[in-house]
Amino acid sequence: MNKTIYDVAREAGVSMATVSRVLNGTAVVKEETKAKVQAAIEKLGYRPNAVARGLASKRTKSIGVILPDVSDLFHAEVLRGIEDIATMYQYHIILTNSDAREDREVDLVGTMWEKQVDGLIFISEKITPKIVKTFESAQLPVVLCATEDPEHRIPSVAIDNKQAGTDATRYFLNLGVDKIVFLGGPTSQPVTMERLAGYEKALADAGHEFNPAYVIHARDSHYQAGYDVSNEFLNSGLKADAVVATSDELVLGFLNAVRDRGGKAPDDVMLLSFENTRLTTIVRPELTTIAQPTYDLGAVSMRLLTKLLNDEAIEEYTVRLPHSILERTSTKR
Repeated sequence: MNKTIYDVAREAGVSMATVSRVLNGTAVVKEETKAKVQAAIEKLGYRPNAVARGLASKRTKSIGVILPDVSDLFHAEVLRGIEDIATMYQYHIILTNSDAREDREVDLVGTMWEKQVDGLIFISEKITPKIVKTFESAQLPVVLCATEDPEHRIPSVAIDNKQAGTDATRYFLNLGVDKIVFLGGPTSQPVTMERLAGYEKALADAGHEFNPAYVIHARDSHYQAGYDVSNEFLNSGLKADAVVATSDELVLGFLNAVRDRGGKAPDDVMLLSFENTRLTTIVRPELTTIAQPTYDLGAVSMRLLTKLLNDEAIEEYTVRLPHSILERTSTKR
C-alpha cells in the first residue's frame, strides 16, 4: 500500500500540517523536527503528490466525504443532501468508501489531506480515539454526519438516538404489546447502543421487566446478518409480538425468517424499523418506521461545514434533528 502523509506524520511524531510545512518550505520548522520528518520520509519511501504540494496554501473548493458504504440506501440519501448544498456553495465532492474499517478511515483522512480538500464530512459507525487523533493531526475542518463524538469535541449532525429508541419501544407498549424484541447491529456500534438504552428506558418507565433474551445483536446492520440472527432467535422457541430494529435491512431479515416458518406480519409479529429508506415502501407489508430526516442530515452537515470554512457564526456545534414515527401496515392498532 502506498504510504500517505499521515503515515509520515505518525512515524515522525508530528502533525500532518508540520509534514506539509517541511515539504513545502512554507514556514520555519525547527531543524530537529525537520530531520525527524525527513528521516520518516526516507524510511517509509514516501513520495509527495506534486500537485497537492503546489496547492498547499490555496482553497480547492473541494470537500472530502468518507462514509462506510456508498451502496447503502441510507448513506445514498444522506449524500444527496450533502451534494445539493455543496453545489449551492460551489464546492465539489470527493467521495470515498471506508468499509467501516478504522485502518481505512485513518488512511483516507490522510489521502483527503493530500488532495487538499478544504474540509471533511465524516460518516462512521463509531468515533475512536485514533480517528480523533487523526483529525487533530490533519488540522482540517470536520463535521460528523449521522455520527456523534461521545465527548462532543467535533461538530456533528444527528438525531437523538436514545430518544428515538424510547419512542419506538413506547409505540408498541401503547398498543398493549408485551414481548418486544430489540434487533440491532453489533454492540461496538454506539448508535445501536444508544437506541438500546432508549428501549430499556421505555420498558423501565412502563414498569416492564427487561429481559436480555429479547435483545439480539447481528454481526452488522445488513440483511443477511439480520436474517441469520433472527433465525437463531426464532429457533430458540421464544415468542416475539413485535420487533424494534435499528435498520431497514435488519428488520427485513426478521420478516423473511418469520415468513420461512409460515408466519406473517403484522398478524404474527409487528415490525418497526429505523431509517425510512425506500425499502420501507417497496416491501409488503410496508414498514412502520422511525423516519430520520435523511436528506437534511446531509444538507445540514454540509451547511455547518461551510460555516466553519467561512468563519460564520455557529449557533450549535452538536445539532440534533427531529425524528418521527411513520405508521404503515407492518403494525396494527
